[in-house]
Amino acid sequence: MHRIKEKYNKDVVPNMKDKFEYKNVMAIPKIEKVSINVGIGKIWKEKNVIEKITQDIAKITGQKPASTKAKKSIAGFKIREGVNVGLVATLRGRIMYDFIDRLINIALPRSRDFRGISRNNFDQRGNLNLGIKEQNIFPEISYESLKDIFSFQINVITSAKTKEEGMELLNLIGFPIKKD
Repeated sequence: MHRIKEKYNKDVVPNMKDKFEYKNVMAIPKIEKVSINVGIGKIWKEKNVIEKITQDIAKITGQKPASTKAKKSIAGFKIREGVNVGLVATLRGRIMYDFIDRLINIALPRSRDFRGISRNNFDQRGNLNLGIKEQNIFPEISYESLKDIFSFQINVITSAKTKEEGMELLNLIGFPIKKD
């Protein structure tokens, strides 16, 4: 079993059950999925750059991202319907726990001027939305191949009902959340 999953079963479940007084173990929130999103709106014509971004996201997540297409044309942004405007990778199961482990223990401590995750990054349902400015904080990305730097969004979706439950769940798992 994976470290994060073991920690969830041994530490998080009893602490959450005591703090929020759940009567059933199945009511305790858990991480459902992790979604990684990259917007490629400005560079949609540069196929080699998009291919490099796709390879980097595949290295970081462990699976190839799917491309998202524009649903309608927007003249102001010079986007036509059906044009690739982003990449998304949705992680579940073992791959998700591996990614979370690397994010908490390796990537976030390597990011520049990182002081912890703000409580404002949580929505009202307890989901974490985190923006990463540079992909080079992940050890899978080598500095030699670092020509095109891009930013991306990480969404950690939980089954929590409230913001407090979601923050407590991710805090107990090991996410470095500020104490504001």
